Amino acid sequence: MANTTGSSRKELIEELERLKQEHRDMDDVIARLQEHAPFDQLQLVRLKKKKLNMKDSMNRIESQLLPDIIA
Repeated sequence: MANTTGSSRKELIEELERLKQEHRDMDDVIARLQEHAPFDQLQLVRLKKKKLNMKDSMNRIESQLLPDIIA
């Protein structure tokens, strides 16, 4: 794993914050979609998949930001 320092670390933190905000926004979009029946099930599935991909990206960035731990 590459060591992240300086501007690259700052960029990772900024990207992580952007993804977290987008993830929260996606929660709101999904909730609003489900409030209004009937709703497009395919659209809901796509939104949930996109949200899951964002979560995976956030986890990858968080693991890059953690210092390497010697076990």
